[in-house]
Amino acid sequence: MARKKEGAKAGARRGYRIFVSHATADKWIARVLCEKLEGVGAETFRDDRDIAGGDNIPERLRDEILSADEVLVLLTPNSITRPWVLLEIGCAWGHNRRIIPIRYNVEVEAIPALLQPTKVIDLNAVNDYLNEVAARVRGKRR
Repeated sequence: MARKKEGAKAGARRGYRIFVSHATADKWIARVLCEKLEGVGAETFRDDRDIAGGDNIPERLRDEILSADEVLVLLTPNSITRPWVLLEIGCAWGHNRRIIPIRYNVEVEAIPALLQPTKVIDLNAVNDYLNEVAARVRGKRR
């Protein structure tokens, strides 16, 4: 899997990184999205997979959001009111990261206010998003 390499030299070239924000109950969907994103060449961060025992969770999440090129937010009935997901959205917005909301079984009206002006992608249209990511990955490699 394409993850952040430990011990990489500061300033070393890295791939296109995507932080995946999701509710724990949606771990399976998040895992499949990560597999698809890694399949088009992106590196992904997912908390349940990439945070080790003893890590300071809030600091690690902040650092990963800051090192990400974009933040994918999986919006589901499980996630739209979860404090950690909302915190991750706020952190990404506050640090001017591209935020990609992907919606599954959520009405547009239920999307968090901070994401209301953002183009939201329906999970059933995720292949279009994957094509966009593939183009961004190719652009970063140049």
